[in-house]
Amino acid sequence: MLTSLAYGLAVVLSLFVAFIGARFLLVPTASAAGYGVPARPDGDPAYLSVKGVRDLSYGLLGLALIAFTSADAVAWFMLVVALVPLGDTVIVLRNGGTKAVAFGIHFATAVVVLLDAALLFAL
Repeated sequence: MLTSLAYGLAVVLSLFVAFIGARFLLVPTASAAGYGVPARPDGDPAYLSVKGVRDLSYGLLGLALIAFTSADAVAWFMLVVALVPLGDTVIVLRNGGTKAVAFGIHFATAVVVLLDAALLFAL
């Protein structure tokens, strides 16, 4: 049961991050607003593209690790990648985003990723 939960959560998190990355590449302005720091009127193309590529890559890397490595490798990946939503929390707060988005989306995501790392380490 624990194995299914740990790996299932890792798959869902990885798919979600890949989806967010793809969304940033396909509908960047709407994605930026959802992130918590709206894009400038000119579209802020570098910020939006970097965010999209970063998240898509992390999501696909997570899926590859799940498919081809051990629970420990996936756990270490989750532990390290939790720095991304923690950093996103700070970015949103420092750039005029709301506390609700910073903590309700980004910080909460970091907590779930860290919880998944702990579950994977327990296997």
